[in-house]
Formats: sequence, C-alpha cells, structure tokens
Amino acid sequence: MNANIFQRISDAIADTSKVAIETSAGQRYTYEDVILESGRLANALADRGVKPGDRVAVQVEKSVEALILYLACVRAGAVYLPLNTAYTLTELEYFIGDAEPALVVCDPAKREGLAPVAERAKAALETLDREGRGSLADLAKGDSRAFPTAIVGEDDLAAILYTSGTTGRSKGAMLTHGNLVSNALTLKDYWRFTSQDVLLHALPIYHTHGLFVASNVTLLSDASMIFCPRFDPDEIMRLMPRATVMMGVPTFYTRLLRHPGLTKEATAHMRLFVSGSAPLLAETHREWREKTGHAILERYGMTETGMNTSNPYDGDRIAGTVGFPLPEVEIRVVNPDTGEDLPAGEVGMIEVRGPNVFKGYWRMPEKTAAEIKPDGFFITGDLGKVDERGYVHIVGRGKDLIITGGFNVYPKEVETEIDLLPGVVESAVIGVPHPDFGEGVTAVVVKEKDAAIDEAAVLAALEGRLAKFKLPKRVLFVDDLPRNTMGKVQKNVLRQENAGLYGGA
Repeated sequence: MNANIFQRISDAIADTSKVAIETSAGQRYTYEDVILESGRLANALADRGVKPGDRVAVQVEKSVEALILYLACVRAGAVYLPLNTAYTLTELEYFIGDAEPALVVCDPAKREGLAPVAERAKAALETLDREGRGSLADLAKGDSRAFPTAIVGEDDLAAILYTSGTTGRSKGAMLTHGNLVSNALTLKDYWRFTSQDVLLHALPIYHTHGLFVASNVTLLSDASMIFCPRFDPDEIMRLMPRATVMMGVPTFYTRLLRHPGLTKEATAHMRLFVSGSAPLLAETHREWREKTGHAILERYGMTETGMNTSNPYDGDRIAGTVGFPLPEVEIRVVNPDTGEDLPAGEVGMIEVRGPNVFKGYWRMPEKTAAEIKPDGFFITGDLGKVDERGYVHIVGRGKDLIITGGFNVYPKEVETEIDLLPGVVESAVIGVPHPDFGEGVTAVVVKEKDAAIDEAAVLAALEGRLAKFKLPKRVLFVDDLPRNTMGKVQKNVLRQENAGLYGGA
C-alpha cells in the first residue's frame, strides 16, 4: 500500500463533488478541485526541479491555495517545510541555510529580501499571496497534466517543522508519512469525526495544530472545513451555525467568552470544542461550560510527536488535565536524573513512544540520540504526572519553554539578542501568566550603571530581529538577578515575583 498521506486522503473520498473547503467569504472547493489543483501545483514543483525527498520551504499567508500547496508537496514526495509568517529575514536565513530546500515559496512582498538568501542556498524562489496568486500559481495555471502520486513508505519524510532551540539553534523535527497518517486516523476515531462534520478552521497552517491536526483529520474523515484567514471573534460567531467542530488555542476561548453572541443557544448544535498548543486555565474551562453547556476537550501534543493524549470524547473532561494516552501511544513518567519509572501521582519527566513519534532532528544525529532513547521513548522535556485514574497532568516544563498564544518561545533565543545590546549586563526571560495569551514573554534586565537604555529602547532594538510573538510584552529592570548557591539564575523566583504583572491569569 502507498503510505503517502495524499493517497490516503484520496482513498477516503466518497464523493469528489462534495465541498472540502469553503472560505469565510463563501468560495467553495470540492474534493475534485483539491485533487486537480494539487496536481497542477505538483507539476509546477516538478517543473522547478523539485524531486522526491527535496525540501520545499514555504512562508506564505494562510489561504486555501497554501493548504493545497502542502498537499501538492506530499503528493510529489517532497518534504514540506512550513515557516511561521512572523519569522524575520535573520531567522529565515538560518532555516533555509540549514534545510537547503530545492524551492522557497514566499509572499510577493518578501521576494526581494529573500532572493539573496535563496540564491546562497541554491534554491529556486517563487511567490504565493494571501489570495492564492503569485508566480507559483501562474506556473500551475492551466496545467492539465495528470500527476501520479509519489509512492512512499511509512518511514519516508513528509515534513520538517523547526522548533526553537534552548541554545538558540532551532531543530528541524523530521515527520514521516506514517507519523502523520497514524496520528490523524487515531484522532479521527477518538474524536468521532465523520463525513458529516464541518470544522471551523481559524488556526494558522504553519504548525502542527492547524496543519496536521485540524487539516489532516478533516480531510482523512472526508469532512469539510470553513477556512478563516485568521481568528476574529465576530467572524467565528457568524460562521459557527454552519459548523460542528472548532479547534483552537486558549486565546480563542478567552476572547469568545467576552463576545455577547456566545450563548447556549448559539452553540447548541456544536459537537466538539478542542483546545491545545498551550495550557487551558481551569477558570476558562469552567466559564465556557457555564456559558455554553459544552466542556472543552483539552489534549496534549508537540511538534515532534503530533498528539499524545486527549481528554475523552465520552466521560469526564477534567480541567487542568490533558486526558489519557491515545491508542497506540505509550506515556511514562520517569525520574529525570535516574530514568526510573515513577508511580502514579509522582511528578517527573514525561516520555512518549508510538507511531506518532518523529524520526529525529534534521542533520542532528547527536541531538536525536540524546532525546530518543534506545527503547524508542522520546524525552518531551515536559514535567508531569499520571493520576490514579490515568489522567495525564502537565505541571511544568524543563528547558523553561514559554507558550504564548499557542506559540513556543525559548528564553535563550530572546536573552541572546537582549544581551548583545549596549548597556545590558545580563537578562533573564520568563513566562508570566497572561489572561489572553496564557503566558506573556517578559524580560528581566540588569543594565550597566548610568546606562540610558530603557524598556522602549530594548523593544525597538528587538524589532526585526525576532518574530513578533517572541518579543517581550514587558521589559523590567532590576539591580541583580536572583541566583542559587551554584550561581544559576532562579527563574522560578522571578516568575513568582511577577505573577500578577498582567493582572493575574
């Protein structure tokens, strides 16, 4: 059997005339359209020299055509490399230089800046805008040639997604066709997706949640999706009567709770609300249930693994937990120092094994060997426990990862940029509870005596160096950073001292 995820999606289609994707503006794409358009784009990729196994780096605004470009890449046997639209040219230079793609696709407005970067990487460069127009679309236009779906094995790469590195160097997580298919089919069954479902899709499509969880699950279910360019509460409430499922990050739910249109009547027809990418506050869970009658289903996943656990479809969805391990996924909690399994209720390092676990880090064999154990368990870096009922709880994170608005930020990357600024002695970047973003990126800075640098100067200097979601929401100045007897900065102390900075959580 061809393990290509595009082939699996094609095989799941019962009626090609059925609407697969509809934009919020009302433009409709049937499954036949998706097959034809992906074939045209796959031919365009081949015309630009893309061969099976080649990487295709894509930094474009969300559009149906951008989603179909992902399908065209995997259909052609290429490796899809989505890049956050907020990444700066400095950041893109690293990703493109490291991945060495055969083709880079960007927004037309960024072509001039990216041209020398693509040239240094010996990559072709094409464009695609938020309306689905651009040089790549022009190449594909009118191409009626059939495109045979590439035959791949389960272990062949489908995508590389870069994750931030604790030392500032990002890692490319290599995801296979088998990883994507197994995780999507598991979620389809676990969350009871059918061809009758309509997903309200307002997530970005450059990371796991919006691209692989939302899109793959919907398409492999022969279901439909309403494709929104971004999250807008008014637009979501306008479209919700035609949907059955919504997936979002906690920020979606906190903002909808402030919308006057959110009532039990307005959500009575909905089958499922899913939240992920960041911890959902118990208060948000409770308020949503009181206001709508629905219990949000929270789950737990990572770039490297897709989804690992989920609260049950039937049964108690407990606030503050991420539910049970998914079928075929094993979770264990170990002592981070000894590696020994810990009993229920004890906090340790969460490790995961299953068909969802990635192949390794792109061109980082030593890092791969350090994080995937010989028995196949991946060290997540998350601290947690499993309670007596089997529910998994995430209680903290090793490596001081900050999750803000569903995006991962590693403090070291931000600290490195701040420490380079004139007048700065050192800095510590922490996540502080934020009512809208879950955690607000917060910089605590020690400056040289009499240095003129202030909060505005730090933020201005970081503009253009870091993606906007990585920028501190506040910059605080202190005389010294708290340290333990070993001289290590006590970020837990800084988090405690500033817990109410954004008005609590």
